[in-house]
Amino acid sequence: MTRMSWASASLLAIAISLAGCGDDKKDAPASQAAAPATSSQSSAPAAKVDDAAVKAVVKNYADIAEATFGDALTTAKALQAAVDALIAKPSEETLKAARDAWLVARKPYSQSEAFRFGNAVVDDWEGAVNAWPLDEGLIDYVAKDYQHAEGNAGASANIVANTEIQIGEDKLDVKEITGEKLASLNELGGSEANVATGYHAIEFLLWGQDLNGTNPGAGNRPFTDYAQGADCSNGHCDRRAQYLKAVTDLLVAQLEEMVGNWKAGVADNYRAKLEAGSTDDNLRKMFFGLGSLSLGELAGERMKVALEANSTEDEHDCFSDDTHHTLFFDAKGIRNIYLGEYQRVDGSVVKGPSLSELVAKVDPAADTALKADLDATQAKLQVIVDRAEKENVHFDQMIAPDAKDDQQKIRDVIASLVAQTGAIEKAATAVGVQDLKPDTADHTF
Repeated sequence: MTRMSWASASLLAIAISLAGCGDDKKDAPASQAAAPATSSQSSAPAAKVDDAAVKAVVKNYADIAEATFGDALTTAKALQAAVDALIAKPSEETLKAARDAWLVARKPYSQSEAFRFGNAVVDDWEGAVNAWPLDEGLIDYVAKDYQHAEGNAGASANIVANTEIQIGEDKLDVKEITGEKLASLNELGGSEANVATGYHAIEFLLWGQDLNGTNPGAGNRPFTDYAQGADCSNGHCDRRAQYLKAVTDLLVAQLEEMVGNWKAGVADNYRAKLEAGSTDDNLRKMFFGLGSLSLGELAGERMKVALEANSTEDEHDCFSDDTHHTLFFDAKGIRNIYLGEYQRVDGSVVKGPSLSELVAKVDPAADTALKADLDATQAKLQVIVDRAEKENVHFDQMIAPDAKDDQQKIRDVIASLVAQTGAIEKAATAVGVQDLKPDTADHTF
């Protein structure tokens, strides 16, 4: 699960959480199994692969990481410019431009998530960049009937409206809104629902709460929330603009840091240490990241939780209703790494030695099966994308209790991700990575 600190949470704990996008929780129906549990063993014996070949794959893996995070940075800078334009001249047009820039920025970032789980440098960093669900009442105004995470003392702090907030017995000065100050408020009071920074904090500040539940529609924050003087709606427009500016600038700085970790030719950065590391460890690291994103995170946290609880609170991009794209590009990131190729936002392609080639040399059937499963997953996710783009039915509508056909479409993706994870495990075993055990985030499939 994407949280400030990396720790798997149980399905029950998440399902009863009230943090999210403004819609009340609904009772969850009985769980329906998506597919059989995966197996970490392959019938084929493991083969020792050539160290030089693995090193070439690791180099290309790092090249793809540098390019992906580089694109995330480039698009975040475009978002930064759009936010600056919105703040300078609030209008329907500048708000839409900032929202559009956020949507564009999510695509390369989502593909970068395939570098999580195996690489501690990414795991230790990403919580402040992509944590969710969040109690948006920490940040700004919310609806009167807003229900927050149980016991969260920061859920009504409203940093935008207050220069001082009280958490328990502690009073915190938030008169000056800076990236450093906001970062210090993540997990305030020990609650993971207190998320003050990252893509989803920006998303909330651009869209506002989605109060539509499982009905059509996303958040609908007015541009006048950033207007000046008498034109300001909902009060504190100057501080709201300061918050949006600070959190967006912080995101750019965070991505600059991550690009530096993967930059080629830099002594002692993460990439240099990775390339100098054990080939056995690096193989496990790459496969473990792919399997864990596929199983525990995508199939579990981002789909199964929301589906079983019919909970828009647990939708990933819940303010903008762009969850379909995030799911699609998360899965594409897995495919990128296995096939060793990534198409950049400028259309150029980074391509080189791949895990697929390593597996194909020792177990062609395992490679063919995994590639087929990757194709199947993308095809099933495309169905969800098409449902949103062509029919205007989004993920939060698809998980409604009476949306049985749409729920099945989501179950089909979950089943495909589970099957895909089994194929990842078999491919890993083929090249000598035994007992991979991808992270399940405490889900049973």
